[in-house]
Amino acid sequence: MGRLGWGDRACALLLLCAATAIASPAQTFTSLLSFDDTDGAYPEAGLVQATDGNLYGTAYEGGANNYGTVFKITPSGTLTTLYSFCPQAECPDGAYPLAGLIQATDGNFYGTTQSGGANGAGSVFKITPSGTLTTLHSFCSQSGCADGTDPYAGLVQATNGNFYGTTYGGGAGIRGTVFKITPSGTLTTLYSFCQQGGGCSDGASPAAGLVQATNGNFYGTTQYGGVDGYGTVFKITPSGTLTTLHSFENAPDGYQPLGGLVQATNGNFYGTT
Repeated sequence: MGRLGWGDRACALLLLCAATAIASPAQTFTSLLSFDDTDGAYPEAGLVQATDGNLYGTAYEGGANNYGTVFKITPSGTLTTLYSFCPQAECPDGAYPLAGLIQATDGNFYGTTQSGGANGAGSVFKITPSGTLTTLHSFCSQSGCADGTDPYAGLVQATNGNFYGTTYGGGAGIRGTVFKITPSGTLTTLYSFCQQGGGCSDGASPAAGLVQATNGNFYGTTQYGGVDGYGTVFKITPSGTLTTLHSFENAPDGYQPLGGLVQATNGNFYGTT
C-alpha cells in the first residue's frame, strides 16, 4: 500500500515552525529550520517535547539514505539528525517514518516506520536520546501478514507499560489491526479488522493511532468500513474486545476519518473527518 494522499508536495522544502502567542491580537511566527534533504525532508508528523526540554520528531524522507530520519531540535532551532533509516540494503531497520514519536517512561523514544523492516512491511522501533536505534518488530513476520502491515500511526504507552498501536493493512481480515507490543518487542495482535460481514461493518484500515481513556480502554477510528463503508469510531479493551461505537454515513456526520481522538475533561471524545 502507498502512503496516504494528504496533498501533493508543493515545494522542495518544508519549514519547521513555531507560532508564539503574545498579549496583543497579533501573532509572532518564527521559522526555526528549513529542511534540505540531507537532514531530512517532508516531516509529516508533529513533535514531542522530551524531559530534556528539546523537541524530537521524524522526517518521512531525506537523511543520509533518503529513507527518512529521527531528529532532535532545540527550542531555538538547532537540529541534530539522530538516525538516518536504511543504512543497509533492503532497509531491515525500517524506512519512511510517517508517524511521530512518544517518549516512554524509560526515557527512550518509540515509533513506527511505514515500510522497511525485515519483510518490507513496516516496523516498530526504539531509539535512545543519543540516537541508538533498535528494531523491536518487523511486520508481516507471520504467515499471510497476520500481524499486520503498513503502520501509518504512532504508538501510545498504556498504564501497564506496554505500547498499543494500529496497522493500516494486514491482519486476518487484510484490512488492518490493533496490536500490543512490549518494551522488549513481543507483539500481540489484539484485533484484525474486516472480520464481520456487510463490507467490513466493524471497520477497515485504521490510519490513526489510539488513545487510552480514563476507563482503561482504547479508542480510535478507521478510515473505511462500518455499516456504510465511510469509516468508524471504535472502542477496544486491553484484551482485544472491539465495539463499533459509530459508523459514519457521509452526510451529515462526515466520512473517512484520518485522525485519531482526544478525550476531553468532560469525558467525551472529539475528532475530525
